[in-house]
Amino acid sequence: MRFRDRADAGRVLAARLAHLRAADPVVVGLPRGGVPVAAEVAAALGAPLDVVLVRKIGAPDREELAVGAVGEDGVTVRNEAVLRELGLSWEGLAERVARERDVIRERAVSLRSRPRPALRGRTVILVDDGIATGATVVAALRVLRDLGAARVVLAVPVAPPDSLAAIAPLADEVVCPATPRRFAAVGQWYDDFTQVPDDQVRKLLE
Repeated sequence: MRFRDRADAGRVLAARLAHLRAADPVVVGLPRGGVPVAAEVAAALGAPLDVVLVRKIGAPDREELAVGAVGEDGVTVRNEAVLRELGLSWEGLAERVARERDVIRERAVSLRSRPRPALRGRTVILVDDGIATGATVVAALRVLRDLGAARVVLAVPVAPPDSLAAIAPLADEVVCPATPRRFAAVGQWYDDFTQVPDDQVRKLLE
């Protein structure tokens, strides 16, 4: 399965999420690429649209290896196993964590023109344009739990089977129409995978 663009992928997802309309969900997209996909889902379900802002905390000298993540409202997610393996402490990463929290605050002000919808006790649908390694999605799922979501549904158009299997236990439901075994990058499954600018994200959220 291929997608023309992110809007097309969102419509495909929306058709598979129609059963959640009665749950009065909140749809949140991962900026930037996940927001155009999420916008189509939110429109189809008549649901509010927002973003979930998370920042991965990479290990010193190994940025691709996540030792944790931070999100809005002071949410912190630590990967204790990786911290132990690398002989690191969260306290020793305080400067790095503070820097990423600053980025989240700046992004929240930049992208939102209205208050974030309350998530506590709600069904929340987390949408991205696809999954490669899944580190950011994992962080976002954990942040949504910490923000009080009662039920979290992960919806992505495409992901490799092994990454999806590793992430699935963190969600209450997973919707992913395409799970190709030969997977190099998310963009290979789109005809148009143009980078999404912040201005487009802001307009969609408005």
